Amino acid sequence: MAHHEPAGPHAAQTHAAHDHVLHGTADDEYAFTPEGSSYEHTDANVWVIAKFGIWLAITAVIVHFGIGVLYSALVEQAKDARPQQYPLATESRLPPEPRLQQTPAREIEVLRQSEETRLSSYGYVDKEAGVVHIPVAEAMRLTLERGLPSRTADPQAPVPGLVASDPSSGRVMERRKQ
Repeated sequence: MAHHEPAGPHAAQTHAAHDHVLHGTADDEYAFTPEGSSYEHTDANVWVIAKFGIWLAITAVIVHFGIGVLYSALVEQAKDARPQQYPLATESRLPPEPRLQQTPAREIEVLRQSEETRLSSYGYVDKEAGVVHIPVAEAMRLTLERGLPSRTADPQAPVPGLVASDPSSGRVMERRKQ
C-alpha cells in the first residue's frame, strides 16, 4: 500500500501533526487545533458566571455571620436562664405510708389468710343496715334450696321455635325445622 503525501502550503504542518498521532483512531481529526480557532463564545457568558460566584460568596458570608450571631445569643440566653421548676416538682407529695413493702411474700400471705377467714366466717358488713356476710359454702347451699329469682312469663314474648324470616327483615316470624 502506497503512502499518500498531502500537497499544498500546510502539507508539512499536517504531516508533522500526523506523525505524533496513532493512525487509524477516531480521534485523528482532533489531534491539532487549526489556526484562528478558539473557544465558542456563545457557550458560556463569563460575566454571568462571575456575578453568580460573587453573589454566592456574599450570601455565604451573610449566612455565616447570621448563624454566629444567633449562636452567641442562644449561648447568652442559656447562661441567664435559671432551671425551670415544673408545676408538679414544687409540691413534695409522697405516697401514703407504708411506702415500701419490707417482706412482700409475707404480706401477700397475710392478705390471703385474712380474705380466707372472711370468706369462711359469719359477720356483719353493716350492723346498722343489717347486712351480714356468710361463708361461701353456706351461701351456695341456701341458693340451691331457695332457688334464684326469675322473671314472670311475658305474654308478648316470642313463641319458642319462631325466628324472624330473612326476606322480611324481622317483621314476619316463621318456624324453622331443626
